[in-house]
Amino acid sequence: MSQEDFSKKQSALLHDATITPRDDRKDRGKTLRASITRASHAGWKAPANRRDPIELLEESNEGRISELTPIRWGRMMASPFTFFRGAAALMAADLEHTPSTKVYVQTCGDCHLLNFGAFATPERNLSFDINDFDETLPATWEWDLKRLTVSFVLAARENGLKPKFAAAATRAVCSAYREKMAEYARMSILDIWYDRIDWQHVIAATTSPDLKVRREQQLSKAQKRNSEYYFPKLVETGSHGNYTIKDSPPTIYHVEDTDGSNFKNSVEHALERYKLTLQEDKRRLFNRYKFVDCAIKVVGIGSVGTTCLVLLLLAPDDEPLFLQMKEARLSVLEPYAGASAFENRGQRVVEGQRIIQSASDIFLGWTEFGDNGKHFYIRQLRDTKIKLEPELWDGKIMTEMALIMGAVLARAHARSGDSAVISGYLGTNAEFDEAVADFALNYADQVDRDHAMLVQAAKSGRIKALEEVV
Repeated sequence: MSQEDFSKKQSALLHDATITPRDDRKDRGKTLRASITRASHAGWKAPANRRDPIELLEESNEGRISELTPIRWGRMMASPFTFFRGAAALMAADLEHTPSTKVYVQTCGDCHLLNFGAFATPERNLSFDINDFDETLPATWEWDLKRLTVSFVLAARENGLKPKFAAAATRAVCSAYREKMAEYARMSILDIWYDRIDWQHVIAATTSPDLKVRREQQLSKAQKRNSEYYFPKLVETGSHGNYTIKDSPPTIYHVEDTDGSNFKNSVEHALERYKLTLQEDKRRLFNRYKFVDCAIKVVGIGSVGTTCLVLLLLAPDDEPLFLQMKEARLSVLEPYAGASAFENRGQRVVEGQRIIQSASDIFLGWTEFGDNGKHFYIRQLRDTKIKLEPELWDGKIMTEMALIMGAVLARAHARSGDSAVISGYLGTNAEFDEAVADFALNYADQVDRDHAMLVQAAKSGRIKALEEVV
């Protein structure tokens, strides 16, 4: 099967191209309730053949930079929530055992509350959206929704909130998703595509006076260009007046080879391939910058150990541009939802991001690097200008943010999937909301147990974990 045929086949999973009436598609969603009842999504019981979580996570370390895996383990040990963030592969395996409508959308694949944030669009507006796509893949829509609800339970527990607040947040995610999807089911395809939620909307929905002031201040600070802001923080001047990225091992460091030249040459070749994936106008813009330096930069939790680089480029008058060149691996969903239509895994990430986000980074592209067959995607470094602060959320704010994220996720799914079919399945009452809330609470207990296993594995010496000093 050709790449084009494969793409068409996978696209057919996402939406009905036969132009059937909206009401017929909504009825199709309703008929799904007979075989997959909405109440069946409740609860979680680990299957008898569930794999050892530590063994599965150790497998996910294959191909990573081995010296960095202790950092990954250490970050995952910090709490059940940080464990959850680094264990997308584990939950993907578990979701395979949950009821599914098999109605496909372009999923985020690792949808938790810290994978949302505000960032500048090409028009310099500040959009609030999903911002991590390492695991993106066409898959059933429930998987994203269930992972997002579990993250709210874990965040609420980490903040010491009462169980009723965790339950309220999960129901809020689902009700907002359901109601927004019903709205999209009545809209035209183009209106859905152009819809977006911005940071001003988040500020307006914030009832806490202190947090509202904080978010307004964040909006003001976000007007600065990231590259200019981070230039003095990440760069130093060498003995010959040249600019280099500051080493801060073990999280930022240069690769040691022949003065770094072989590695840098490989990066330069990768950038030449990358340029071909940009639109012509963006390629001309990129050509005005000169590649200066690169270093390994350890990021996140689930990504620790994968090859991730920060690149420094300069235009005339020393105008900086920081790019992140991040390794793209197989999506954790591929064993369960099917292989990606794209041969280059970096392209899988980029195309998924472009489908899901209302506006994406102008420098988003993909490439290959070296002779090891690794694939990468490239974007501006720290394009997420405003990060969320869940450690500050009380029960009320938790629910406010759950409502916003549920709506954002509905918009993301409606861009690629069939909102009428999904809305028809969800209906107008809270039956599905209550079922998924019950699942989230039960699955969060599973995460607690799995996290405890990781802590014990570190104590027994089964794994080596490095707990960083903050």
